[in-house]
Amino acid sequence: MNVMKEIKIEKLTLNIGAGRDDRVLKKAIKLLEHITGVPPVQTTTKKRLAAWGLRPGLPIGAKITLRGDQVYKLTERLLAAKEKKIKQSWFDNHGNISFGIHEYVDIPEVKYDTEIGILGLQVSLTLARPGFRVKKRKLHKASVGKSHMIDKKEAIDFMTERFGVALEE
Repeated sequence: MNVMKEIKIEKLTLNIGAGRDDRVLKKAIKLLEHITGVPPVQTTTKKRLAAWGLRPGLPIGAKITLRGDQVYKLTERLLAAKEKKIKQSWFDNHGNISFGIHEYVDIPEVKYDTEIGILGLQVSLTLARPGFRVKKRKLHKASVGKSHMIDKKEAIDFMTERFGVALEE
């Protein structure tokens, strides 16, 4: 196989939306740190939405972005929470995978914490190939060719081969 066609996980993002509730936000921050061991970042609103009572700068959630080798270990655990079954609807046309975990206690090695209660989280995996850096670098940005992009079928194949998951309808 061509080395430039090998797919890898570029990053794993865990996200919990808390809305305007400060207590839920504190629980979300504690939960994300409990799962990964890394302190999360608070997300804030960018626009004013009067109907929801939101204004710019208001903290509404927490997220963590992980890269490197630790991503594969955590991905195994997160997929185990979904019983190693993936759906086609979780994949977009550019090789990204997103799914939700309803209760964090489903994740192996994560114990129930009475201070947190029951919370769910959103998981997003971004897949990449060698050479994808050209679209993000500072000098001489370029687009990635169509034949080098990751499509839905290749992303599904990567997940089934690398993590041994089954495709569910």
